[in-house]
Amino acid sequence: MASPFDSIIFDLDDTLYPSTTGIDKCIKKNIELFLIHKCGFSESKASTLRVQLFKTYGSTLAGLRALGHDITAEEYHSFVHGSLPYDVIKPDAQLRNLLRTINQRKIIFTNSDRIHALTVLDRLGIKDCFEQIICFETINPNLPKATRPEEFPVLLKPSLDAFKIALHAANVDPRRTLFLDDSIRNVAAAKEVGLYTVLVGKTVKSEGADYVVECVNSVPQVIPEIWGNEMEMDGDDGTMRRSKSELEAVLATAAVGA
Repeated sequence: MASPFDSIIFDLDDTLYPSTTGIDKCIKKNIELFLIHKCGFSESKASTLRVQLFKTYGSTLAGLRALGHDITAEEYHSFVHGSLPYDVIKPDAQLRNLLRTINQRKIIFTNSDRIHALTVLDRLGIKDCFEQIICFETINPNLPKATRPEEFPVLLKPSLDAFKIALHAANVDPRRTLFLDDSIRNVAAAKEVGLYTVLVGKTVKSEGADYVVECVNSVPQVIPEIWGNEMEMDGDDGTMRRSKSELEAVLATAAVGA
């Protein structure tokens, strides 16, 4: 039986690497520092404001611009991502091996900017595994043309408009596309636009999740239908065909050697 999926779309942060790296905490801390040093908010206000803006607008940047703060995306992203401890993200041989067994189109869809996305993928050693990166710049192409902050609202996941732009940019059929993300809100929105969904980093399905995996490397055990009855894997001597049982053995070997 052939795979029901033509394309696989992956979120980036806390999906392709675990949240235990602490990168997410550093990002939140840097956002609060941005609110203090660049926007003039007090330390006590910055933490609550970050959460409020995220819940209301999808991100702090989106909220600040909607409220009239003249902040460019470049200024924001360079501050928030510029000092991250990227060295805590290590090459993931098992993940690379897994991605190489997937013959379908593989696409990144992240709310972050392209520089951050490329840095993370490079640190993981999987940058060449993806056909396309859909990022902040893809979803918000008109933002640099804005003559006032609120002219072009910032679009990000879980906005349905952001998903529609991403699906158009990727040129995929949502009915034959699998989407993986660690955010319950993003997974719910993805289901609403017709994607098959995987909630990553949890043990219990959320609303809108077709599958749940504790980590992305568990995908073969949970969603073997990605490969259908058999799959191809590039080897040193050309293309080899491998059964699902052989795939599990390959991934187990990679995990031991990683």
